[in-house]
Amino acid sequence: MIKMYTTSWCPDCHVAKRALQQKGFEFEEINIENDDQAAQYVMQVNGGKRSVPTLVSGDVAHSLSGFRPQKLDAFLAAAGL
Repeated sequence: MIKMYTTSWCPDCHVAKRALQQKGFEFEEINIENDDQAAQYVMQVNGGKRSVPTLVSGDVAHSLSGFRPQKLDAFLAAAGL
């Protein structure tokens, strides 16, 4: 299952959620504002940046900050989904 790390104030997060839903993917949303460990993980996989939305599937983690459909497609392809 896809994990999506988000914040409540992130417009790209809302767009990415809609795009995943339209493609028929289920995902677990993790708000990094409420979870310090999740925030640290996001920073770890994004070179020290709290970049959201960050999508993770298995060993594949991609930031979709500055959302574009091509970024989502690249993540899905890299994750084999």
